Amino acid sequence: MHDVTNAADDAELLALRALGWLIGEPARAERFLALTGLDVATLRARAGDPVILRAVIDHIAAHEPDLVACATALAIDPPALVRARDVLESSCGPC
Repeated sequence: MHDVTNAADDAELLALRALGWLIGEPARAERFLALTGLDVATLRARAGDPVILRAVIDHIAAHEPDLVACATALAIDPPALVRARDVLESSCGPC
């Protein structure tokens, strides 16, 4: 059980880092907000919510140039973001 908790914590941390990257890219952030219907206040209030974190990774992973750019900025391999999304999904079910 401890390993599952660590994996979920690591996935959340990586997703939060990806969110930070996304917000730091104004055009990408605007697109994310427009496509999700979220506003800045809601995003800020729910930043730690696994549903939001999964949406962030889904959004980034859906466009390979964004996935590669984010992974490069975070100094990780692109598949690590996808794995983090899978861990978030398994740790909270269908959220």
